[in-house]
Amino acid sequence: MVRALLDAHGETYAEEAGIELRNTPQPLYRLLVLAHLLSARIKGSIAVASARALHEAGLRDPRRMADADWQERVDALGRGGYRRYDERTATQLGEAAQLVTERWNGDLRGLRAQADGDVRELRRLLQEFPGVGPTGADIFLREVQRVWPEVAPYLDDKALRGAERLKLPRDPERLLALAGDTEPAVLAAALVRAALDKEVVENSLSHAG
Repeated sequence: MVRALLDAHGETYAEEAGIELRNTPQPLYRLLVLAHLLSARIKGSIAVASARALHEAGLRDPRRMADADWQERVDALGRGGYRRYDERTATQLGEAAQLVTERWNGDLRGLRAQADGDVRELRRLLQEFPGVGPTGADIFLREVQRVWPEVAPYLDDKALRGAERLKLPRDPERLLALAGDTEPAVLAAALVRAALDKEVVENSLSHAG
């Protein structure tokens, strides 16, 4: 079952959005924006497309995002199909970019250093960004565990709900053992897709035989 899931859906959301995740300022910031967009009640594919649209519009670092005209941000979100929340989100993205710039000089590694290895503190700090609540913080942590080892393994409640829908154990250690050498971030993303999409569950069940 786990192999069937990973074969079909073993891609992180950062990869889907075209983010080559590294422990450097720009990819980390782009991940924060993606987590913000994915946390809204909107299709994941639209959030991913909108993250790509912001990048293509040149809004790929906190300074450019903060300096951009509000309408520029709205238009970029619109091109990605992110229309339901575009005006509020455009405002929040500007405010969050200012916060990253003012508090950590545009570099989220400063946030990591402030948390000093405490994942709960990291989760709390992430929620200080406008528009990034508990859901957005969990999304960021699920993905960033790929480059911030102290976060791993991070399988939150959404990932474990996906496991439950697939009739897999909810115990993180057992899931990681079943996944073998698959990275926790990849496993988490696949499980989240199962939690969100009935077709992912049906597809995985049928291929698992």
